[in-house]
Amino acid sequence: MSGSLLLLAMLVVPAVGAAGVAALPRANAALARQVTLGVSLVVLLLAVLATVAFDPGGERFQLTTSTPWIPGFGVDFALGVDGIALVMLLLVGVLVPVVVLASWRDVPPGRRSMRAFWAWLLLLEACMVGVFAATDVFLFYVFFEAMLVPMYFIVGSFGGPRRQYAAVKFFLYSLVGGLIMLAAVIGLYVVSESAGEGTFAFEALRDLDIDPGVQRLLFLGFFIAFAIKAPLVPFHTWLPDAGAEAPIGGSVLLVGVLDKVGTFGFLRYCLPLFPDASREFAPYVLALAVAGVLYAALLAMGQSDMKRLVSYTSIAHFGFIALGVFAFTTEAGTGAVLYMVNHGIATGLLFLVVGMLIARGGSRLVGDYGGVASAAPKLAGVFLVAGLASLALPGTNSFVSEFLVLIGSFPTRPVYTVLATVGIVLAALYVLLLYQRTMHGPPRGVLVDTGDDAGDGAAAPAGGGHGSPIGGGHGATAATATLTAPAPARAVMRVRDLSRREVAVVAPLVALIVVLGVYPQPLIRLIEPAVAATMSDVGADPAGTTPATSPEGTD
Repeated sequence: MSGSLLLLAMLVVPAVGAAGVAALPRANAALARQVTLGVSLVVLLLAVLATVAFDPGGERFQLTTSTPWIPGFGVDFALGVDGIALVMLLLVGVLVPVVVLASWRDVPPGRRSMRAFWAWLLLLEACMVGVFAATDVFLFYVFFEAMLVPMYFIVGSFGGPRRQYAAVKFFLYSLVGGLIMLAAVIGLYVVSESAGEGTFAFEALRDLDIDPGVQRLLFLGFFIAFAIKAPLVPFHTWLPDAGAEAPIGGSVLLVGVLDKVGTFGFLRYCLPLFPDASREFAPYVLALAVAGVLYAALLAMGQSDMKRLVSYTSIAHFGFIALGVFAFTTEAGTGAVLYMVNHGIATGLLFLVVGMLIARGGSRLVGDYGGVASAAPKLAGVFLVAGLASLALPGTNSFVSEFLVLIGSFPTRPVYTVLATVGIVLAALYVLLLYQRTMHGPPRGVLVDTGDDAGDGAAAPAGGGHGSPIGGGHGATAATATLTAPAPARAVMRVRDLSRREVAVVAPLVALIVVLGVYPQPLIRLIEPAVAATMSDVGADPAGTTPATSPEGTD
């Protein structure tokens, strides 16, 4: 396949697959999930082929294709990738099949159709590909807003007890940010038109000489939308609700990929298009980033709901990513992009393991678990790997990216960097406390059961629970148990170890955590040239130091 067609195929295949799955009869749930898995694997294959075809030492944007879409307004259907976008497409390609396998045997109660879930999932994948591959600003905006629709229905139709509230909150926050960005996109077009020919092409807009006052306004329009999507404090309040109430597969993609659109937007649009405004607002953005690292970490330590806890950890991680972006060094920027990928892998695995635990216990509350490791050692082992990667232990993938961010930020932003390192200590506390309280200690309402490993689930406590991989809190099968000791005052639940399917789900992510922790160079080789070009746009010298023209070069 021609390199110029690879990105178009990555966009079209899941979109057509979504239409095909939606057209299947309702009774064909098995066929729907098989088609979904097949389509997602094709997208992964196309992402790998695109990586093979990409030359890290070549042109900034490669695999390009462009067709006039709305010629009267200078809008083209233009696709292309640099190293930053390419690694994000690889992340999409890896996580979607994992999510499909993780949700393979989930059967929602009532009238909800898993066929619809698979169709929305494929449509979401098409939108995610489009948002990272678009090189026309208007086309990027279209995909940026279109992503809201499938995620809204995934959360609102297949989420937990408060799914409708969480879905509406997510949609409204993102929609408001998108409308603000739309005003900035229109303003950018007006500026380009006044300079000659109106256009939305990224390369043409990058060369515009924009008045500093106008640049500030346009920067803020894009920045607010991306800060909500990322999310940065204080724009973060929608994420704990959406992350907690979404089905586990939805949570993985929400935190693993969709939120990265915000930090991707900082690098792709805010810095190159508005370099003067980026330098001017950098101290304020860095203050928000560090505040997010510390504030979200403290909130995570106080959470009793496991899914909300993981959501808050993600807000803290996004603070590190924003620090790397606005430090204006190639080293820190490379670490930020690598952090985006590694966070998607590590936190995606953490959400999956939490979902598997919730499926067995029927509860999202940390206090309802204890001593699980004695009954499910493989589950506990994977939980430990995911937790250690989340706290960036040396030898895991997240350590390399966090180290690059901190070592690249310190020469130019020492105060912010030192404050952010406190978040590392807090991360160790909330991750290890979560692991200790659920996996070790005396069983708290949990009946250990080392039954058949081949099963795909376990019974939940009588009376229903707080969540499941898809439904989350819609009641569960009652379980009974016989204990040799006196019966406890609370209901008991059965915990089984990972099934073969679940091992297949987590194995690729565990492998990536280890491999990228030991040898991250292949991704760094893809990312670094694109980050260096972005830093050049914003005024950093080839060594990656803070722009000399910036009054905020040091703290």
